[in-house]
Amino acid sequence: MCIDCGCGTNEVSIDGHHHHAHDPHISASRKVRIETDILAKNNEYAARNRAFFAERGILALNLVSSPGSGKTSLLTRTISDLIASQTISVIEGDQQTANDADRIRATGVAAVQINTGKGCHLDAHMVGHAVEKLAPETNSFLFIENVGNLVCPAEFDLGEAHKVVILSVTEGEDKPIKYPDMFHAADVMLLNKVDLLPYLDFDVDKCIAYAKRVNPDIDVIQVSATKGDGLADWYAWLEERRVRTAHHVPSESINDAYNAPYGEEA
Repeated sequence: MCIDCGCGTNEVSIDGHHHHAHDPHISASRKVRIETDILAKNNEYAARNRAFFAERGILALNLVSSPGSGKTSLLTRTISDLIASQTISVIEGDQQTANDADRIRATGVAAVQINTGKGCHLDAHMVGHAVEKLAPETNSFLFIENVGNLVCPAEFDLGEAHKVVILSVTEGEDKPIKYPDMFHAADVMLLNKVDLLPYLDFDVDKCIAYAKRVNPDIDVIQVSATKGDGLADWYAWLEERRVRTAHHVPSESINDAYNAPYGEEA
């Protein structure tokens, strides 16, 4: 898990403000207990995030994929197509740079950048601080674009309503069985860059069968962020979940309500 890959040895930066990540002093003999403790603490923060989102009708989606899947391009296309009718905000996760957050802000929506340093995933505490800064509106979409990685993000609940895994046809169709935990955790798989299928040796049916083998309940939508294929189906999937989430919300300030769980550093 994350102890093996070294992501517990750094600080994270949220729009330039530093926050401590996991305890850097980890010995092999304590590994199993510490992994359990890390996930348990993460799940506490995730539960707080989830309650915050639910009380305010915020549909939070955790976008996960390998690097190069077209995740950011798909997100910017989604925002551009929906911004006229929906309220959207974004949390961007990368090891370094604010490049993707800058791309998102260029669409006209608010975005907060989390830089994880050596870390290979976002966790619920990072997201909590980012949400505190972002203050997403009630009855809105919150897209959380995770660090490009199909391993550790599967283990870390951020408090999202759904994990959305993006798989590009330029990757192997066996990704769902090579990284089963991620595809098992996801509610929908977006098979991206389908406009390139005529030029590739990629078996769509086999890929979907592998995904269904790992997770029989996973929805699969074939899309192209550049050409627009399948995006109507993706937007219909989003709208169905948004309607389920939206409801009357309390009138107190979002920031005031959120300060209690995340007022102190980790």
